This record gives sequence, structure tokens and C-alpha cells, in this order.
Amino acid sequence: MKLSALRVSVRVAAAWLALGPGWAQDAPTAPQEMPEAAAPELGAQSHSDPATRAANAAQITDPVAALTADHSKFDILKGPFASGPEVTAACLSCHTEASNQVMHSVHWTWTYENAATGQTLGKAHELNAFCGNVASNEVRCTSCHVGYGWDDVREAAPSDPTMVDCLVCHDSSGQYAKQDNLAGHPPLAPVAEGAKTITGAKATPVDLAKAALSVGQPSRENCGNCHFYGGGGDNVKHGDLSSVLFDPPRAVDVHMSQDGANMACESCHVSDKHVLAGSRYEGDVIDPHGADRMPGAARDTASCTSCHTDAPHKGPNPLLAMKLNDHTDTLACQSCHIPSFARGGVATKTAWDWSTAGRMDENGKPIKEHGYIQGNGAELHTYLSTKGDFEWGENVVPHYAWSNGVMRYTLPETEIDPTQVVEINQIQGAPGSPDARIFPFKRMEGRQAYDTDRNVLLFNHVYGPGDGTALWAYFDWEKSLKAGMEYVGLEYAGNYDFVNTYMYWPIAHQVAPKEDALDCAACHAQDGRMANIAGVYVPGGLNIGGKLGLVLLVLAALGVAGHGVLRLFGRKSGGHHHG
Repeated sequence: MKLSALRVSVRVAAAWLALGPGWAQDAPTAPQEMPEAAAPELGAQSHSDPATRAANAAQITDPVAALTADHSKFDILKGPFASGPEVTAACLSCHTEASNQVMHSVHWTWTYENAATGQTLGKAHELNAFCGNVASNEVRCTSCHVGYGWDDVREAAPSDPTMVDCLVCHDSSGQYAKQDNLAGHPPLAPVAEGAKTITGAKATPVDLAKAALSVGQPSRENCGNCHFYGGGGDNVKHGDLSSVLFDPPRAVDVHMSQDGANMACESCHVSDKHVLAGSRYEGDVIDPHGADRMPGAARDTASCTSCHTDAPHKGPNPLLAMKLNDHTDTLACQSCHIPSFARGGVATKTAWDWSTAGRMDENGKPIKEHGYIQGNGAELHTYLSTKGDFEWGENVVPHYAWSNGVMRYTLPETEIDPTQVVEINQIQGAPGSPDARIFPFKRMEGRQAYDTDRNVLLFNHVYGPGDGTALWAYFDWEKSLKAGMEYVGLEYAGNYDFVNTYMYWPIAHQVAPKEDALDCAACHAQDGRMANIAGVYVPGGLNIGGKLGLVLLVLAALGVAGHGVLRLFGRKSGGHHHG
């Protein structure tokens, strides 16, 4: 898409968004127009002559920098810029292959082909237990996309290389942000009244030149501005990813704390050609090559054993260390070393009931109730007319399950049983299997709309001020569900109800210091946190694993007794014959 086309689309979007009732949306309704400006051509270098460019080079008397380029010295990055794509065009004048690399990553496509299950996954294709679906709600949902202007996920993300957002990952000025309803674009002057960024902060005009001159390696601020705020707010979705991790105390995360290892996200999520290691769809819970891969080394997925090996426990008690190491073929490291999540004063959303959305006050106005005060003192909503009822939790004990890292999803046309809790994603892995470990998860409880005729989950159109059907503006379930299903082209006769759902999120962050790891009694007890997990020894009582073991023991005892009886009668019979 060329910049002129982008300006036309933004003007059209501005007119469309301005039609709806502003009071009915949490988000602002009118993005700004892009002023005219000439973008640098792809492949064009700075117009300064070679002598001028050489004069910018560091001298032998200067401190040695960590990177080979100081972007603040590049004339082409000094602007002025009228849009994010213009900055990207300047970046591509040197980094000619960067956009193409990004466009082959999950961050760009929002598509993941899971070879283990044969399913096509990714945010562009799934339903979830939070806002439900991206399709029909793009300009809000794609505000966290690593690009600009993806306003229809029924089609692939834009193929224009200038539509990649370099700044969202590489800005270090601290003032670059994405507006929460502009399909990935930053707020530029004039910013609409009431506009917010994707972190929920007040949107202020971004200085694109300042951001471009500041570019460097990705920091936890770059990653966190999207990933810490997934699902609609701080720590709403994952449970172990919150704003606390921008600067966590050691007690919250020993890896990311300045008093601990002070690691950045890319210390574990190593990138290669702009593709980052780690996946919630198909993660490795074991790593046979862990001892060979230290931080920064090439790998397909992030793993604890990449640094710590599969025998991480040492003295001073060698017998205890040996016994703890004996657990590594059963337990994921995270199960003991993340005793709880949502620590540090920021809660996570643990339940979301969509069925109650739409309730109004006595004046017919939307309701906002704030009934939870989290550890840092912030008040959190417990009911919104736009979204329904919520529950929150802090210091949450994980849900444990045997996992081999694979998730199988309930996709939009998967038939469900509404008399049972529907698992949006099912954890795969058999107890005791060599490729599985007992792993901690956040279990999100939901209540979502489904088609009572076909028993499939429904797409819900929530955002679209002025279109007459969006739930957040008009509070009409029949209209919003019909619009969502028509948008994706799926059958729907108009009959709906709500079904309880679970969605599982692997817990791998907020690793506690070793002195805060779980002790033996936390699990090996009748009321321990793993009392119902197969294969866990529980003294003084029998869990599922213990009962299975008892059955095997009884069968073995019967076998031994039967063998003894046969030998006894065989001996008597033999004695009579030879007597």
C-alpha cells in the first residue's frame, strides 16, 4: 500500500469512526489525518556526501559502543516524518532485508501451522476466552500488530514492506506508542480527545524523528508494551507477564530483576532473522541439547535447561541435590520455581463472564463497577456493561497438568458439548511419557456465546462505533453475534446461549529466587497442590497415581501368589508320580 492510499484510508476511517456515539466506546473514535510529506525511496541512502558521512564515525578516543551504528548520526533519520511507514522506508534504505524477515514471522502473519495437530492456529484464526476474536474487531486488536494498517484479518497482513513497524521493537526514546484503535499506527498530532495507547495511557503525539534517531536493540520495554497488556489490560491475559517486569524486585523475577540476572526478553527468546524463539502453541518442555545452548545461542524454543542443564541442583547437601535432580524427568523447572503468579502487586484476570454484558443503569447508561483493589492500590473493574463480570487474582497457585508442550484448540467450527466445560485449548501429554513433564498453567475461566443449533462457538463483533451492531456501542447480543458470523462467512440462524470455558496459558515467567522455591511438602501431601496429578507420591493417602500404583501392586501380588500355588501343586503331583 502506498502512502497516498494510506492517507485516504485514514481519512475514510476518521469519517466512519465519527458516526457513532462516543460515550458508548471506551476508546476514542477519530484517528488523525496524516499530513503530506515525501517518503524516502526504498534503497535510497542519505544524501550527504561520503566525507560528511565519514565525519560521523567514532574516533579512537571515543568510548567503544555496544553496536556498530549510532543511528542518531544518520541524516535520513532526522525527518521530518508524517507517518510510521515513512520511518520504515528510511530504515529500509540501509536494512534492505529487514521487512521481508519480519513478514515471515508469527509476529507478522498471526498464523501458526501446528505440525503436531495439523491445525492452523494464530490470533488471526482462533477464538479465545478474553475478547473472543480478532475478526470484525481489527482496528482495536491489530493495534498490537507489529505493523501498520492491517484492518481485515480475512486477508493476509499487508505485503508492502513499509508497513512493518520498526519502531515498536527498536525505539528507545521512551515516547513511541501505538494508539489503541488505529490498526497499529501511533498517535500523531492532532490527537483525538480521550485517545489512549495500547497500554491504556493517555495518547500524546509521538515525535517520529526522535524515535527514529533512538533505535537500538529491543528492550523489555519494547516487548512489554504489547505482551504485558494482552487481553485488554495490564496482566489480564498471561498472569506471569505484567508491568511489574519492567523493573521487578528480585522476589518477583530473579532473571529480570536488576538485583538478579537483569536479563532482557531476548536473553531467552533469541531472534534469528527477526523470528523469536518460544511458542505457546508448541513449546518444548524438555531440551535434549540444553547443556550445549547457553544464552544467545541458536535454538528453536526457549528452555530452562539451556542455562541450567537437566541436573541443576548442587550442594551443600549432596543427597538432597541428587533427589531434587531426580525430579527433572517428571517436573518442569517452572513447577517448583514459580510457586505462584501475578506477584508484585498487579493482579491477573481469572474469570470473564460475557453473558452478563449489556446491563444498564436506571438512566439507560452503561455501568462500570470497580470492586477489586490490587496490591499496588489500583482499582480494577469487576463489571462493565461492555464486557460483563470479571474476577481477579494475585499470588495465584497454578493449575498443574502433564504437558508435552502441544496444545490442541477448539477452532471456530469445532462441535462442542454445551453440557460440559469447553476447553478452548487442550493440554497434550501423557502421564509419565518421556516427552512430557508436569507443567504450571494459568487456567482462565470464561463464559462465551455459542450457537445452540450447531453447537459451535460464535464470533462476536464488539468494536465498531457507528456501524449499528458493535456490542460495545449498542449492547445488543443478537446484532453483534449476527454481524460477527456474517463477517467471517459462517452459518448462524440467530439462536445463542452461553457456555462455560477454560483456556490454559503456560506459566514461565516470574521465576522466584531459589530460596523461595517450593519445598517437598508443598506437593507430597494429601492436600498438596499436586494431590490429583498422576505419578505424584502422596504419603498417607492415595491420589490417582497412587491408586493406579496400588492396582499394579495388587496384580503383581496376585501373580506371585498364583505362581506359588502352581509350583506347590506341581511339586505334589510330581512327587506322587515318581514315588
